[in-house]
Amino acid sequence: MTMLSGGGVTELFAAAILLLVFLYHVSNVFRYYFKFAVFIIASLGSATVFIPLMLWRPRSYRNALLPAWSERHLSKLLGIKFEMKGQENIVQDSGCVVLINHQSALDILVLAEIWPVMERCTVISKKEIFYLWPFGLACWLWGTIFIDRLNVEKAQNTINSTGDIIRKNKARLCMFPEGTRNGSATLLPFKKGAFHVAIASQTPIQPIIVSRYNFLDDRKKLFNSGYSIINILPPIPTAGMTKNDLEMLMEKTWNVMSEAYVKTTDQALAHSPTPVINGKKCN
Repeated sequence: MTMLSGGGVTELFAAAILLLVFLYHVSNVFRYYFKFAVFIIASLGSATVFIPLMLWRPRSYRNALLPAWSERHLSKLLGIKFEMKGQENIVQDSGCVVLINHQSALDILVLAEIWPVMERCTVISKKEIFYLWPFGLACWLWGTIFIDRLNVEKAQNTINSTGDIIRKNKARLCMFPEGTRNGSATLLPFKKGAFHVAIASQTPIQPIIVSRYNFLDDRKKLFNSGYSIINILPPIPTAGMTKNDLEMLMEKTWNVMSEAYVKTTDQALAHSPTPVINGKKCN
């Protein structure tokens, strides 16, 4: 068998690069999977490469600022531009429960935009994530609160203690109230967990709406460049509320966020028209 010369290897490598570039520009499906592969690999790398530095201050929200910095550069690489509005609405004198609509795994890029703007942020995650080392270790180091979803009583105790943490440390707990990914034109009904925490801590709810990702369509396998607005809404107070007010609080918050979701999405579309692929508009 004839061995390839150094020049032959170089030519094959160049041909492979050209093929990738060609497929990236002509195939929506290839571009979709390629960009998500870049997103996943780069996100895992940015989360773990800073672990040696994080060890100096374990469980500090500041540890997430370094991966967040990397993720903001990743957004640019993927062709996604975020604009943040409503920073004047950020709760300043207490902790709060930050509620964000959940669209995609790409929401981690949104958290990267929020983290340096809203101090003392943390998130809740299922305990299984902790065992995915080294990523799980990084999550623990930047203060992620892990809950056991299979043990309802234990999970509830964790949520109750989280309320104390928010109140005493003036922390900001970021949660996705829909409970699952939703890229549709309307928000899903909210789960109760975040509202239990808000009432237990007697701290405000800080709603944040992210405009619909018009550049992403998982069903059609589209992942283009795009623009999205992160809209920080005025806080919703919970002082004096009890569990009896839970349903009312959920309905009020859903109505506020749902209306803002439609308006913010319309604003984003007006700024960045719906992309046209192969002569067809992508909804």
